[in-house]
Amino acid sequence: MAKASAARQTPDLESHAAARKPEARGAGSKALQLDRLIHERTRLAIISALAVNKSLTFTELKQILAITDGNLSVHSRKLEDAGHIECTKTFEKRVPKTSYRLTLQGRKALERYLAHMESLIEATRGQG
Repeated sequence: MAKASAARQTPDLESHAAARKPEARGAGSKALQLDRLIHERTRLAIISALAVNKSLTFTELKQILAITDGNLSVHSRKLEDAGHIECTKTFEKRVPKTSYRLTLQGRKALERYLAHMESLIEATRGQG
């Protein structure tokens, strides 16, 4: 019961931003529109690593990002489910090999995300 009332008292950032006057909104309200799938640090790192490499194996990604097997599995699955990356499973000398590559959809999503971040940076610089 206490958890439910605490949850109701927690301010919702999107509702708060929407309640402000349009002229009071700035970079803060634009930030709420970020692609939340890509904005998460580990998923952004995965997509960024794949953007500069044709493909990477699970082991290579894990080493580059310095994350655990579990973290890589969970975050790569979310990106795969969204169609941003493609996962290929093969065998080399009877040893399983998982490789990832960025899809065209994923590259476009990254480009949109980066353009959005650049506009936020410019808006912030313009306010100073």
